[in-house]
Order: sequence, then C-alpha cells, then structure tokens
Amino acid sequence: MARVVVIGAGLGGLPAAYELRHILPREHQIILISNQPKFTFVPSLPWVGLGLKSLDRIQLDLAKIVPQHGIEFIHAAVTAIDPKSRQITMSNQTLDYDYAVIATGPELALDALPGLGPEDGYTQSVCNPHHAVLASVAWEKFLDDPGPVVVGAAPGASCFGPAYEFAFLIHHVLKQKKLRSQVPITFITSEPYAGHLGIGGMANSRWLIRKFMADREIELMENTAISHFEPDAVYLADGRRIPAKFVMVLPPFRGPRFLREAPGLTDAKGFIPVLPTYRHPHFESIYAVGVITQLKAVEQTPIPTGAPKVGLMSEEMALTVAHNIALELGVISGYQIKPTLQAICFANFGDTGALFLADPLLPDETGHRHRALTFNGIWVSWMKTGFEKYFLSKMRLGWTIPWFERWAFRAIGLPLVEPIVPSPELIQVKG
Repeated sequence: MARVVVIGAGLGGLPAAYELRHILPREHQIILISNQPKFTFVPSLPWVGLGLKSLDRIQLDLAKIVPQHGIEFIHAAVTAIDPKSRQITMSNQTLDYDYAVIATGPELALDALPGLGPEDGYTQSVCNPHHAVLASVAWEKFLDDPGPVVVGAAPGASCFGPAYEFAFLIHHVLKQKKLRSQVPITFITSEPYAGHLGIGGMANSRWLIRKFMADREIELMENTAISHFEPDAVYLADGRRIPAKFVMVLPPFRGPRFLREAPGLTDAKGFIPVLPTYRHPHFESIYAVGVITQLKAVEQTPIPTGAPKVGLMSEEMALTVAHNIALELGVISGYQIKPTLQAICFANFGDTGALFLADPLLPDETGHRHRALTFNGIWVSWMKTGFEKYFLSKMRLGWTIPWFERWAFRAIGLPLVEPIVPSPELIQVKG
C-alpha cells in the first residue's frame, strides 16, 4: 500500500486528490492536507472584493465533501517537509509519505514594496478569500466618500487577469451607482503593454484591452513600475505621484516558507522545478501541481513579470501527476504523460467580458503558438458565471475532468495531456 499526500486544496490540489482517488485502488491511501477549511473558487474573488458576490457562494466545506470520496482530510498548516526522509511536519503531528503532491498555491510577497497589502499597508488584494473580504469592507467605506482609484500589478506579478477584471468591474459598479464622474480610475501595470498578460502576443488582446480602457475613460499606464504606497497615493519608480483613495494592486508570488526552507526543493523564489512528468528532478517522491510549479517567463520584459498558471493548466497537471504516480505503482501500464498547458481565461466585466485562449501557453522556439484567440461580449460573462457553478459542482461530486469534458476539449483540438513516447534509439537500447 502506498500513502500519497496532497498538500493544498485549491484549484490544483483538490482535483489532484480526486484524480488520484479515481485512478488508484482503495488499498492506496490518499490524504489531503489544507491550512484552509474551505475550497474557494478563486477566479470569482474580484466579485467578492466589490461586494457583488458573497464569499460563501463560491466556497465548499472540505471536511464535508472530501471524506465522502474516500480521501482523508487533515485541516492543518504544514510547517516543514523533508523530501529525503519523506516526512511532512504539521503543528501537532508528523506524517510519513510515499509520494507528496505539492499544490499549495503561492504566498503573497507583500514585502516586495513598502505599503503593499491590506494588513500592514495601504492596498487591497483579491488573491485569497481573506483579502477579498477586506477589500469589500474597504470598498463599502470608499463608496461613502469616493475619490481617485488605482488598480494594477506590481513589478514581478504574474497573474494579471484579475486586475483587468477588477478595474472594469469598478467602472461598471460606479456607473450603476451614478458615481463614475466623481471617480478617476488609473490602471498601472508592469506588463510591457496592456494585454500582455505575462505570456506575450495574444492575438488582438493588446488592442482589445486598450479599447476597453479608452471606452471607459480609464487612464492606462503601461510598462510602469510602482515604487511604494502611502495612505493617499501610489508612487512610481520615476518619482511620479498618483493620488488614490482606493488601491487594488496584485503582488508578486513566491513559494510558502516551509518549501523555501527545504534544501534543494525549490528555486530562489520558492517555486518547485519539475520534469515534463511534473515530478521533481531530484526527489522522486515529490510531484507538484498549479501555481507553485516553476514556469519560465515567456520573454524578458523591461519590468519583471512572471508567467501565469491558470485553472485549466492546474487540472492538466493534476491529470498528469495522478497518471504518472499510478504508472510507477504498477496500477496502470503505458507511457508517462505530460500536460499540454493550454490557457483559457474568462474575465467577467459586468456588462461584457473577454475570453483569452493560448494554445499552448508557452510559444515554441520561434515565438509562435498553434492558436492565440481573443473574444469579447456579454456571452463571455454568462460563460464564466456558468463555469463557476459547474466547477463547484465538480468539486462536490469528486470529479476532476469527467469524460464528457475531456471529449469536448478534444473536439476543439485541446487534448489536455499527451504521452511522452521514448525516442526509437532509446527503445532499441532498452531492447
């Protein structure tokens, strides 16, 4: 019997635990550890941050849903991991494992800029449930006495979609409340151009985002580095001061401390290097899924940016890891697989929306992708709302990507995973 421990119960961890349970016989133990008691559909947090949706509508109680699918759930914070001895330490126990799947998600690097963050600084965030609730409180207070708004992304940020969604939602809400004329909105991004999204050329995304900004009279500041924040202003690296009464800036990400402190496990920022199989290159017992995986930036940009890992990519990684662990345990036969890493991103702007498809996320050596598509319209907003409900239903039912969803992706040319076929020369040597 093998014990497989999944650390983290977010968009990557919970699907990974479900897929492992689906593919491995019950003689193998699956344990899910999370420092949060609830699963959160993170893509909807911008709506929570503006009071447009209650947090409980996008959360599930892990202690209720996980055990009924044959998975042991432990609500605890991991304080250390030792890949050599294959041990995980929590506050009140130490757990041995045969395989560990790390899917913690990121730690927010709020110390990257002075004044960044809601607890010890002057900015809001929608990167986790607690921060989204704090943002909604600050937003309600702002509405009583409105003024200038700044939305954007700090140098080193890697997930830009929520910033655009938040800015356009603010415009939509203020327009409905007949306050838009009282509130100048500035969007500041470390991207080399708006719509870069950390992944480079995306069809007409650059021009679409610029048009959205212009139509909504949002001042756009591209390729701009923020230096620090004060209670009433955002200061730029070139010395300019942008007045602000409400600020939401996405911070850079890094790996949690317990990962950074494990010798040889992560890079300098705490992200886990992985082989195409999503196993660690040096520790055979370690696999990783989601935002915590190391992913090289698509290109060097004047101001540092990272590459995003969206929800579909995390699900692909979950399928990959479960399959490859099952292969190692002799439960299945065949080839190892790897994720194809397509990125599909829905953004709901209230009165319209935008959909971005990068196939694959990382372009080839020549800088090209199979497909790079951008769509917009109110139907995208409807699709995102529908997908939120569908994904939460999957997590209740214990599904990762069911057969009909995989069939639909294959039908539009998105296979999700692909086999790693050894070269003919290697096969001959082994033969």
